[in-house]
Amino acid sequence: MDIWPVQEAKARFSGLLDACVTDGPQVVKRRRTETAVQIPIEEWRRLQVAARPSLQQLLLADSARNDLLMPERGKACRRQASALR
Repeated sequence: MDIWPVQEAKARFSGLLDACVTDGPQVVKRRRTETAVQIPIEEWRRLQVAARPSLQQLLLADSARNDLLMPERGKACRRQASALR
């Protein structure tokens, strides 16, 4: 993985994209802090699919399925009661 200062990444954005496609993920640094990563679209799609459980995985999971649907206790947003006239 190569590291690009933000100014160089801005000035040579086409080169950043080319390096991403040919060499893999590229890191962009701002003020000596790693801030972003540029990755090829194929890798992004693979990561997106891997991050989401499939319906089959959800249905066959040992854990309770309602945990995914319900917010944590005390974190629910409640609607304000409308004034009756």
